[in-house]
Amino acid sequence: MTETAVEHAHEPHQDLGGKLNWLRAGVLGANDGIVSVAGIVVGVAGATTESTTILTAGIAGLVAGAFSMAGGEYVSVSTQRDTEQALLRLEKQELRTMPEAEERELAEIYEGKGLSPDLASRVARELTEKDALQAHAEAELGIDPDNLTSPWQAAWASLVAFSIGALLPILSIAWAGVSLRVWACAAAVVVGLTLTGWVSARLGDAKVGRAILRNVGVGALTMVVTYFVGVVFGVTVG
Repeated sequence: MTETAVEHAHEPHQDLGGKLNWLRAGVLGANDGIVSVAGIVVGVAGATTESTTILTAGIAGLVAGAFSMAGGEYVSVSTQRDTEQALLRLEKQELRTMPEAEERELAEIYEGKGLSPDLASRVARELTEKDALQAHAEAELGIDPDNLTSPWQAAWASLVAFSIGALLPILSIAWAGVSLRVWACAAAVVVGLTLTGWVSARLGDAKVGRAILRNVGVGALTMVVTYFVGVVFGVTVG
C-alpha cells in the first residue's frame, strides 16, 4: 500500500458511510428506548409501589415503543425507497430517449465540480459507456442503484435497538428494593445514556462531552417530570 493510501485509509467511503448511518440509527433507537421506558417506569413508580404494576407498564411501553419505532422506520424508509425507484425509472427513460443531452448534463456536473470542459466531457463519456445509469444516478441523484435502502432492515434494527435500550430501566427498577428502585433506575439510565452519547458523538465526529451532557440531561429531565406527574396522579387518585 502506498503512503497516500495509508494516510487516507481511515476516511469513510460510501459503503462505510452507509454502515455508519445504520449503526447511528441503532444507537438512536437504543437511546429512545432508554429514555421513553425510563420515563414510564419512573412515572408509575411515583404513583404506586406495586412492582407488578410498574413492570407491566414498562413491558407494555417496551412492546408498544419497539413496534412503533419499527413501523415508523418501515414506512419512512419504504417511502424513501419508492422515491429512489421512481427517480431511477425516470433516469432510465431519459437515458433511453435523450442520451446525448444526458451525457452533456453529466459533463456539466463535473465541470461544476472543477474539471475543465474537455476533461469533464471525457469523464462523462467514459462513465456513460461503462454504466450509464450508475454514473448518472450517483452524480445527479446521489443514489447507488445497487444499494437502495432496505425498509425491513431499518425496521428490524429499530425494533431490536429500542428493545435493548428499554430493558435497561425495566431490569434496574425490577432488581432494586422499593426504597431504592427509582435511584437504581436513574443510575442505570445515566450509565446507558452516557454510553449512547459517547457512541453517537464518535460516529458523528462531534464533541463527546457535549453529546453525553445533552443525552443525560434529556433523560434526567424526562425522569424528573414523569416521576412527579406520577406522584401527583397517585396522590390525587389515592
